[in-house]
Amino acid sequence: NRAEQTVDYQGKKVFKGGENSIVVYAIDQSTGEPTPIQHADTHKIHPRTFHIDPSGRLLVAQHNLPVDVRDGDTIKTLPAGLSVFRIADDGKLTFVRGYDIDVGDSTMFWMGMVPLPT
Repeated sequence: NRAEQTVDYQGKKVFKGGENSIVVYAIDQSTGEPTPIQHADTHKIHPRTFHIDPSGRLLVAQHNLPVDVRDGDTIKTLPAGLSVFRIADDGKLTFVRGYDIDVGDSTMFWMGMVPLPT
């Protein structure tokens, strides 16, 4: 559900659109049938990977590269970065904050979390 198509605007390729969200599902315990219960906006473009911390209370989504988007009559660049969410008891997500990451001409291909030594 990412923005993967571009259009030309003022001589630049800009992303055409897309949902750029993380979908939360409830799973029917008797049938295993998933039902979407939330589409959480990541506040960035192209969420590529995500990781849930061992406590099950924090989700971090990774956005792998900067993208140009149309903002009214101008073009702005949204940087690569991370989107942090709290996970509620019902599994729904609450956006906490985003972190911009300068990847230069590269891409942040993958991310994960590791525990720090105590």
